[in-house]
Amino acid sequence: MPACTPLAPIPTSSPEADTTQLDVAGDLLALLRDTTTELRPDTQLEALTLAVAADLPVLLWGEPGIGKTAALTQLAESLDLPLTTVIASVHEPSDFSGLPIVGDDPAEQGVPMAPPDWAVRLVRAGRGLLFLDELSTAPPAVQAALLRLVLERRIGALRLPPEVRIVAAANPRSSAADGWELSPPLANRFVHLQWTHDHEVVVRGLGGTWPRATLPRLDPERLPQAVDFARRAVCGLLAARPKLVHQLPSGETRRGGPWPSPRSWEMTLRLIAFATAAGSSRDVLSLLVRGTVGDGPGLELLASLDRMDLPDPEALLADPAGAVLPERGDLRQAVLEGVVEAVRGRPEKSRWDAAWSLLVRELDTGAPDLVVVPASTLAALRREDWDVPASIERLAGAVALSRRADRAAARSRVPVEAGR
Repeated sequence: MPACTPLAPIPTSSPEADTTQLDVAGDLLALLRDTTTELRPDTQLEALTLAVAADLPVLLWGEPGIGKTAALTQLAESLDLPLTTVIASVHEPSDFSGLPIVGDDPAEQGVPMAPPDWAVRLVRAGRGLLFLDELSTAPPAVQAALLRLVLERRIGALRLPPEVRIVAAANPRSSAADGWELSPPLANRFVHLQWTHDHEVVVRGLGGTWPRATLPRLDPERLPQAVDFARRAVCGLLAARPKLVHQLPSGETRRGGPWPSPRSWEMTLRLIAFATAAGSSRDVLSLLVRGTVGDGPGLELLASLDRMDLPDPEALLADPAGAVLPERGDLRQAVLEGVVEAVRGRPEKSRWDAAWSLLVRELDTGAPDLVVVPASTLAALRREDWDVPASIERLAGAVALSRRADRAAARSRVPVEAGR
């Protein structure tokens, strides 16, 4: 048999060489982590920081990998708050309600509930951002234990300092690992924000520049007016729509989202006050309001906010020549309808004439179709001894033109419907 050729020894690197390569890898990782931030408009980030400033618990909903955790990490760095992350699904209920510790004399001293180490660290720091991640994978027993933490900021015998803010994140049940629907009591304690990715933000972020989270700049001089405005807005809507005070949704999925209750309306009032004092945009306020009381009640509230700033119909009737009508068509039509209703409530010849003057002013400065319904209603309010003002001739043309257009549109639909 031929002699076997011995195998060549496997080359090995020295420990010094391994360390050097790990150091180079560390340098590369450091360069990849070296990013900057920039101030740029970001509606959902502004809504998040406003809710954090208002000291309300926030729940970010979004698909996996969309950047919820990264956003919270960047938020904590921007606000200079130590970040404490707690994965809700891997904890027991006792981790949030406290672990019983038997003392020297339980009969005299009772059995205290010891808090977990992360809660102790937050109390010692006196401030921080508590991030409850994977909330939708927490079983019902853990969700029940979280109720006191989210609402009262208590864990066992400890109370979190006022400077600690709470933000949670969850995936929809369809994309969560062993996901659960949120219980209604827990869901009603959060401001729900739908977290989505923005293409430009992702591209610039991967290029090394992410948007910067900053707390809203509240105007000290606007604080009393902001509180008054928020209270009038919420109380005015609920006085007119008492059924909106508390509406527990019938479906399990909707119960795990935002819905109206006295608690969530109180949160909404606070958010309106903060948004008003900060001069936040309508889009930001819309996200916050709908994320607190739900889409339906939230949209009703937003519509009522628009009408709170509308001019008084009586002031317009008193000086129609100097009237300033809103720019937006829907608000302008609401003003004109309010004027007509004011005349209906107190029908007088001078007020009827003033209302016609306002409709003519709308015809000169806005869309003619806005006067059709108010003009028809106002004409029906005429008394027999009231002379028709000369200005009504101009309005009659606009009304007739609009009606002809409606009839033409109706005729054009007939052949289409007949052919179906």
